[in-house]
Amino acid sequence: MAAQKINEGLEHLAKAEKCLKTGFLKWKPDYDSAASEYGKAAVAFKNAKQFEQAKDACLREAVAHENNRALFHAAKAYEQAGMMLKEMQKLPEAVQLIEKASMMYLENGTPDTAAMALERAGKLIENVDPEKAVQLYQQTANVFENEERLRQAVELLGKASRLLVRGRRFDEAALSIQKEKNIYKEIENYPTCYKLSPGRGVAAGTVVQADETLSAPVGGAGKMSSESQEKSPERRAGSGPSPPPPVRARVRVCVCVCVWLCVWL
Repeated sequence: MAAQKINEGLEHLAKAEKCLKTGFLKWKPDYDSAASEYGKAAVAFKNAKQFEQAKDACLREAVAHENNRALFHAAKAYEQAGMMLKEMQKLPEAVQLIEKASMMYLENGTPDTAAMALERAGKLIENVDPEKAVQLYQQTANVFENEERLRQAVELLGKASRLLVRGRRFDEAALSIQKEKNIYKEIENYPTCYKLSPGRGVAAGTVVQADETLSAPVGGAGKMSSESQEKSPERRAGSGPSPPPPVRARVRVCVCVCVWLCVWL
């Protein structure tokens, strides 16, 4: 069965090469027919589990579509080539091709498809290279945000935030969580916004910041009380060592942090 599929794939490759040839009566290559034959070859090689040959056929299909100015179909072929690399456990190379496909989707005017491709790439690489996954999730969120699909954008930002916290990249996590909060405010999801408040303080790195973040109004309005200002790092900087935050505040923050970690991590 496998040998039969391999032979079928080779036949389609030969037909594709024939479509690209020019001669006295044929001045221009038939890129459309060649792309179709390369696609059929890729399917045959995939069914035979010859993923390297399937990947090569997909890449040739993509080039043929590009020459035919069919960007969407070219992007699909690049994405399929990435999936073949995934089957070979070559995840970084797979992600590169899927990223290339997403850029072509954007150029073609299909941002939703670009975002879905980027999200798939993030899921592929998440366990191997969390830093790259964070970048991909943030790119996906930006695409959704540009399309004013804020609920999808904030979902992807949440994935990025959790990976940043797990990687102990707390400064970046604090910024990411703050961006989540801003979007939740924009879509008027205040309960979720409030849940994120202690997480931002923890990511920023201090109990005092977590307590002040938790106490801040959800809408961001209002001023700090004089007591909070006296406890702020700027006020304490020139006045020598100050006593630790009250035990009650520490307990309150620790409980909120535990709840936040359980809910979001």
